[in-house]
Amino acid sequence: MKKLALSLVAAAMGLASVAAHAGNVLTINGQLVANTCDISGSGQGPNFTVTLPTLSASQLSQANSTAGATGFNIALTNCTPSTGNVHTFWEYGANTLADGNLKNNGTAASVEVQLLDYNGAAKMLDVSKADGAQGSQSVALTGGQANLKYAAQYISPAGSAGAGSVTTSVTYSIVYQ
Repeated sequence: MKKLALSLVAAAMGLASVAAHAGNVLTINGQLVANTCDISGSGQGPNFTVTLPTLSASQLSQANSTAGATGFNIALTNCTPSTGNVHTFWEYGANTLADGNLKNNGTAASVEVQLLDYNGAAKMLDVSKADGAQGSQSVALTGGQANLKYAAQYISPAGSAGAGSVTTSVTYSIVYQ
């Protein structure tokens, strides 16, 4: 009888601890809007490629050295609504590094890829940050169109970049304001 009583007390204590955690709530809110545009990155459509120039690794021998800045644009047309502001949000992903650059998945050692925003004053983008904190500048839609200007470049935070290939990717979204 003592064992049964102890078992019932232990079971009741276990239920009590479960009940103490019940009733917690996670609320998730969001919003979908009808905003839309046709997107073309450097004339290639919404999925596009930027090719950095072939350079000597010695150009990235010093810490924080950069080279090969290559401009590209994201053209927006047929936007609904046709007015307002837009900016690009570079989404956090497998290639996002803590320093805000993009991971090199190629064979070159000690090199990353950095994005720059040229929609106003030139700014280095930090793709590790949330939307609104990356440095992405807004552009006004005029007649349902806008042209967002960027560049990609090699960067060697530690210096001593080694020869090899450089490849990375990042997903982006257009944010309507």
